[in-house]
Amino acid sequence: MRGVKEQRLIDVLEPEALAQGFELVDVEFCGAAGNRILRVLLDKEGGIGIEDIAAANAWVDALIEENAPFNSAFTLEVSSPGIDRPLRTPEHFARFTGEEARITTEHIEGRANWAGTLAGVASSEESGGDELAVLIVIEGETHSLPFAKIKKAHLKAHIDFNRTQGL
Repeated sequence: MRGVKEQRLIDVLEPEALAQGFELVDVEFCGAAGNRILRVLLDKEGGIGIEDIAAANAWVDALIEENAPFNSAFTLEVSSPGIDRPLRTPEHFARFTGEEARITTEHIEGRANWAGTLAGVASSEESGGDELAVLIVIEGETHSLPFAKIKKAHLKAHIDFNRTQGL
């Protein structure tokens, strides 16, 4: 569930991101009042580098100033999605099928927090097949989470501290 400001920014930034060869992964406001941060997460085929972020910062800033003026100050942060990549669209959930994820929803089956393996996207059983649902496997059981009830989701980061590379 996106706030009005975040959705407005997605609507403004997404077409230009695609035109520039990027995927707009997510947009979020964070931080306390007076120290707000607007985080714009971009990615592209093969990964995003510092040069890409520097170049994207200019067009992101220009589009925000032109199309989405806000009445409070904020710091713009353009970056990669990182290893705990947010999942925002049905396409994100489908692309990362087989990966571990954490999902926060409205209450479904008496719970709001889900951690398991993504199993794809399908028609929601609750809506008679008219809406999309994210499938997640937890301890061998598949759960169907209506996409409209998802508040926040991200991949679960895995870091292998035992792996050595050329040491």
